[in-house]
Amino acid sequence: MPFLDPLSEVTDQVQKSGLAPDVIPAEPVFRPNILVAASWGSTSPASLGNAPTEASLGNTLAKATAQHAPALAFTPTEAFPDAAATYTLAMVDPDAPSRADPRWGQWRHWLVTGVKPLAPGAVKFATVDVPAVSPYIGPSPPEGSGAHRYAILLFKEPSTGFTLPADAAERQDSMEGRAKWNAVRFAEKYGMRLAGVNFFYVEG
Repeated sequence: MPFLDPLSEVTDQVQKSGLAPDVIPAEPVFRPNILVAASWGSTSPASLGNAPTEASLGNTLAKATAQHAPALAFTPTEAFPDAAATYTLAMVDPDAPSRADPRWGQWRHWLVTGVKPLAPGAVKFATVDVPAVSPYIGPSPPEGSGAHRYAILLFKEPSTGFTLPADAAERQDSMEGRAKWNAVRFAEKYGMRLAGVNFFYVEG
């Protein structure tokens, strides 16, 4: 089996999982320039003292594990953008209410703008310290609905200090408003570029 570097592994697993084309376009093939890591456990109020559990490009997490917003780490690469850049973070479920019948997907579980990465070279996890546009809601796949994919997407914003307009639909937070959302269309509307992806599964 040929060796895959970490960035190539992201591309490979996104394609194998069907996140391309279910969440991001299949063409052109997505090539990340940031590795996105998410960790639950050591920072979750419900899991203090437990060893952290990380999303790992398609591993399966227990529903209870991911009920609080994760700590995050963005690992720089040689192509890492300038230190002043800010990012929008989104987490979506394309399999709502099930992968066989995704009539509510993508369901928006989390949306935060103005996220700043740690300093280049840093690999420690950190909490998101800016208010969320859509506060985090943990996975809750319906019983019997099979495995759901939860995609964590990091978009580079068009300018430092970017904020969503006051009348943006995403600011009107409701259960109905979170359904049938499209992260990439949202990003294109505001001139953002996808920089990194990670994902995990939770069984219904």
